[in-house]
Amino acid sequence: MSDQPTLAEIKERREIATRKIREETGIDNDMIKNIVHGFYAKVRDDAMLGPVFAEKITDWDHHLERMCMFWASVALASGAYDGRPMQKHLTLRIDRNHFDRWLELFAETLSEYCETAAARHFMERALRIASSFEIGIAAHNGVILGKGERYDPVSAWSPK
Repeated sequence: MSDQPTLAEIKERREIATRKIREETGIDNDMIKNIVHGFYAKVRDDAMLGPVFAEKITDWDHHLERMCMFWASVALASGAYDGRPMQKHLTLRIDRNHFDRWLELFAETLSEYCETAAARHFMERALRIASSFEIGIAAHNGVILGKGERYDPVSAWSPK
């Protein structure tokens, strides 16, 4: 006999976790869709982030659909998203300032679409994602960040 859970047991655990999150936060798929669409509307209009996204995304409908699946997986433990988001971000020319702006717009969007418990739940995850991506992008560019350090290649540069 194996100590590994069966697929049915894993599915049941996921459903229980998702149900508990929904009950505690009020998060549902409609809320996720509103947040994703509201957030990316802000991103597209943003002077700093808009050009970064415009350079990479040509099919916004597809991107928004994927982001709804991503956030359903992140916020509700739904398992809806199966991509590798870090890989898609490694080559972007972004730094700590972009992540700070991303988080600022995300927090602003959360305040428009959800109550405190849901906003806190989303923001905790967004902060972890931003930190992870910032560390990954820095490492991809040969910079190993120490605890508490941020990726800022421009301000760290000095002439020789």
